[in-house]
Amino acid sequence: MPQAAEHFAQALFDAEQSRQAIAPIRAELGEEASVDDAYAIQDLNTERSLNSGRRLVGRKIGLTSVAVQKQLGVDSPDFGMLFADMAYGDGEAIPAGKLIQPKVEAEIALVLKADLTQAQHTYADIISATDYALAAIEVVDSRIENWKISLLDTVADNASSAAYVLSSQPVSLADVDLVNCKMQMTRAGEVVSEGIGKACLANPLNAAVWLADEMVKRGRPLQKGDLVLTGALGPMVAAHPGDEFQVQIDGFGSVTAVFAPSNV
Repeated sequence: MPQAAEHFAQALFDAEQSRQAIAPIRAELGEEASVDDAYAIQDLNTERSLNSGRRLVGRKIGLTSVAVQKQLGVDSPDFGMLFADMAYGDGEAIPAGKLIQPKVEAEIALVLKADLTQAQHTYADIISATDYALAAIEVVDSRIENWKISLLDTVADNASSAAYVLSSQPVSLADVDLVNCKMQMTRAGEVVSEGIGKACLANPLNAAVWLADEMVKRGRPLQKGDLVLTGALGPMVAAHPGDEFQVQIDGFGSVTAVFAPSNV
């Protein structure tokens, strides 16, 4: 598998650099390939990024919708790496042509003030380790043609992560309702996605606990200062040049993702 992992990691890296999607890799991986094999591919590109000087600043959690898990035949979320150069300011334009086939989803982000290094974490551990929370928009992008992904495809492809936008209004977990907060996403004044906190594994803290445990198990524990994108609160929406999305989450305020026009 190591040689094959190198091959697939290179193919996904090249696809991202060239902005040219590739065919799904699951068939080439073979029927005996496991999610651990896919994470080995992801890890090779993580190491490539770190060696090139990119700064790892957090993780994103994907597949937090039970409906999507059933669609892909899995019973747990997945994760991808977040780097500093993936961050865009609230309302800052994301350059046209930077991504292949982007989509946006509204999320709650946590920023940590302590390391999470236990083999098994609890709500109390996550709450105690959280400095503040933010409304966020994750921009996902698949390096796999036409989003025809399986679990192995998306895991190997850094959980389809690409960029993210954070609000500038930090809030304490004590001041928000993570379960019942309502989310609304609009584009040019039209509502394009709606959801609620409990759409993320019944509570975004469930996703955070899963991630904290998983990262310890995989040797990259979450650390003080890390950002955690906990998972989508509503359906993803395809993004096109010139689009502007505003997300409002009860208790968290708003955040805006802007995609530059194609002629800019």
